[in-house]
Amino acid sequence: MNELFRRLKLKPGLSIEIGLASLFANILALATTLFVIQVLNRYVAHGIDATLTTLFTGVILAIILEYAFRRLRMRLARAVSAGPDQAIGSAGYNVLLKVKAGALERIPQGQRQQIMSASSSIEKAFGSGNIGAVFDVPFALLFVGVLFFISPLLSGIVGFFAIAVFIYGTLSAARLQKDTRQLLSASGNSNALIRSATGEIDTVRAFNASSFLGKLWQQQLENVQGLRRAMETRQGGTQIIVQTATALMSVLIVTFGATMVVAGDLNVGAMIGANILGARALMPISRFAQLGATFAEASESLSILREFAKLPLESDSGSFKTKYMGGLEFKDVAFVFPGGTTPLFESLSLSIKPGTILVISGSNSSGKTTLSRLITGLIEPVRGQILVDGLDLRQASPEWWRRQIVYLPQEPTLLNTSIRENLMTVNPDANAEQLARAISAAGLVNFLDESPKGLETQVTDNGRNLSLGIRRRLALARALLTDGMLVIFDEPTEGLDTEGVSCVYAAMKDLAKRGRTIIVVSHDPKIVKGAQVAIDLNVKPVPRITERPRPVETVAKEGDLSS
Repeated sequence: MNELFRRLKLKPGLSIEIGLASLFANILALATTLFVIQVLNRYVAHGIDATLTTLFTGVILAIILEYAFRRLRMRLARAVSAGPDQAIGSAGYNVLLKVKAGALERIPQGQRQQIMSASSSIEKAFGSGNIGAVFDVPFALLFVGVLFFISPLLSGIVGFFAIAVFIYGTLSAARLQKDTRQLLSASGNSNALIRSATGEIDTVRAFNASSFLGKLWQQQLENVQGLRRAMETRQGGTQIIVQTATALMSVLIVTFGATMVVAGDLNVGAMIGANILGARALMPISRFAQLGATFAEASESLSILREFAKLPLESDSGSFKTKYMGGLEFKDVAFVFPGGTTPLFESLSLSIKPGTILVISGSNSSGKTTLSRLITGLIEPVRGQILVDGLDLRQASPEWWRRQIVYLPQEPTLLNTSIRENLMTVNPDANAEQLARAISAAGLVNFLDESPKGLETQVTDNGRNLSLGIRRRLALARALLTDGMLVIFDEPTEGLDTEGVSCVYAAMKDLAKRGRTIIVVSHDPKIVKGAQVAIDLNVKPVPRITERPRPVETVAKEGDLSS
């Protein structure tokens, strides 16, 4: 993403082209002022119609050309921003998709959502109109310079106000940046409260949390609105200062210009032209000053994106095995949560041969799910190695490794797309027969037959509106479609009815017969009984490992995993 930040700076070629278009547009803008001066000094004084016709024709031509150059500049500026806008939006979402799970989980949900709104703020700030406004600022000197040839004194007045407004606008933008930072942080907290109200409907109502959340929302609303009012006050103050400065400058130009006219040092046409030139000189600077809030928000948004860009991403490449056999080894593995003082486990060393059935048990928060996530590569140990057929998991290609795993998480969620696309996410090349076999093994046939659109039924709210049992069955079918050599089931029978439990037993029995290495987090007696190796995470600091060497064929036949 760092490359994208550099792309926000205009390329030299485009900068020159936009600068030239701005130069010609601003030079042509002088025509209106010169037209006024010449009409007052030549036509009004002498009344020659041909003079007025010539002046009128010339100024109309200049206005048309100025319009053309400004349109050209707008297209060039749009071309500058279109690519980076799309690239930053894509890269921001890509960060959310590719950042390592452990790093992303340490960031509050509300702040994660800001990454996408940040790209919109940048797009707004670097729009073609704003880019044009920025390029117009230096050309204020052009109008001041032309005015100098009319009257150095009036030119000095305009220059003073131009510098004063520019400095004020710059300082105001700096103050707005601090306010914007606080507002964006507060907005992240608001997003978290909105997510609770909309995503946890049953919890909010069943436990009478409406009043509690309402009070929190009221406090948050007061904080956010207070910050917004402060920003609006500051922006409104800037606008008032700019308008006042423009009016005061005009008064001074007319006042001093009038005295010079009376003294015979200036004519009326030049005085009126000087007033117009002063207004044109102050116009781009005034607009720039009023863009402070927009640029402050964009600056903070860039800071947010830069912070997210620093998060470690999963590798898009890595080593892999041509044929993974199902071996797994822990070498002195330890894990502790960031900021924690007590490790969930440490010095875990265990070699699991292909085809082994391993059962992990332990009390709540003992690290069962954490161990499963370590094996899937979602998080990394703080010490030690996890080897898959001798390959260090840190060096393995994440995409390749996930295709080797039949993974059923404890809290399965789905994507907001069709059921078919959900099931085929890991294995998009699965054929109709493989899909049908996985659906049957998970006991989903009746559910899909009763769904109006079958496999094309759209999942909403990441599947949370589905019953836990159906969600688990869908997750089981999704896992089975990988047909990997390593099976990781985290509490696979939890929340399932008798039929669902039977489907899990049958699937595990079939996987065992086919020589898959099976790792199960479970307290289910039938599953525990079938273990060849058991890990008890309740024993600290080193989990207790119990081995019961039994042929896999025996385990599968004895009925340990059958209903």
